[in-house]
Amino acid sequence: MLVKDFSFNLPSELIAQVPSETRQSCKLLVIDRATGAYEDRSMEDFPCLLEKGSVLVINDTKVRKARVYGYSDNKGRVEFIFLNPVGDDRWSVLVSKAKKQRPGKVYSFYANDDEKLESPIAQAMVMEEGPDGTRIIRTSRLLDEDFFQKCGHVPLPPYIRREDDFSDEERYQTVYAQNYGSVAAPTAGLHYTNQMLEDIQARGIQVVRVTLHVGMGTFSPMHSDTLEGHHMHTEWYHISPESAQAINKAKLEGRKVVATGTTSVRTLESAFKDGAVQGGFGSTALFITPGFKFNVVDQLLTNFHTPESTLLVLVSAFSSREKVLKAYEHAVEMRYRFFSYGDATFFR
Repeated sequence: MLVKDFSFNLPSELIAQVPSETRQSCKLLVIDRATGAYEDRSMEDFPCLLEKGSVLVINDTKVRKARVYGYSDNKGRVEFIFLNPVGDDRWSVLVSKAKKQRPGKVYSFYANDDEKLESPIAQAMVMEEGPDGTRIIRTSRLLDEDFFQKCGHVPLPPYIRREDDFSDEERYQTVYAQNYGSVAAPTAGLHYTNQMLEDIQARGIQVVRVTLHVGMGTFSPMHSDTLEGHHMHTEWYHISPESAQAINKAKLEGRKVVATGTTSVRTLESAFKDGAVQGGFGSTALFITPGFKFNVVDQLLTNFHTPESTLLVLVSAFSSREKVLKAYEHAVEMRYRFFSYGDATFFR
């Protein structure tokens, strides 16, 4: 299939630049994945839309303050996105002005982005250039979460055209986040409050956790003309034995498994082997395209996705391209807010 087949017209003013007033106050477009029929609701209605006995799966990854500014000897500022460690003192990173960041270049990182301090908190040297545009850097010290808290910024997506502020530290994080490792939020979960999750459980729905650390590859544009020519970056996940057991029991008993976000979908479908979801650690580069057989997920809560993105392709595989694009056309007409800080869809 062609990538351009997953395009749609989106006015720029519908791209949400700030979160809604409260987490649960966004709109919710409920879509019948089989028929394509849709209904305008509110996220506050979500608990009552779930069937008793369902299992709701949430991704408890935590967003690292992975955007860090480095300074060269001539005080030039370069933006680093720290993706993942590849050794005790080495990280895979994305970096601005990438063609200029050759092996041997050295950068310094300062607390609160203040290059006027007498000494940096850490330094890094560019060691290798990756074929995918990444760089491998060697750092002068082990980088722990304290380093990112002091030096880093919330890695807001590029379509949010403003600098991060203090409020993003809370709102670009799910209320149940606990495992640092992501460079982007699993945004469907941003709509949940602790009270909503309590209400969901009170209705007889079991909430189980998985962890998939979201990498930039999930949101990278497809550079090929066809879906077949695109290859996903690898991301790491973990499913506890207890979560796997709960999900498998629900499937055996014919109860619904509801995924919160595309990250949960990819985790569950990647971990399905030998007729069941397997617990433990794993990695996935799964690209879900139309024709994919969903073995685990029955329903999906997710945000609105960007045109010609792998995420839009995934939800099109879960329903159909025609049904999704028709529902998205309605969302544009009704002035829904799109992307990370925007409104939600529920495929049931």
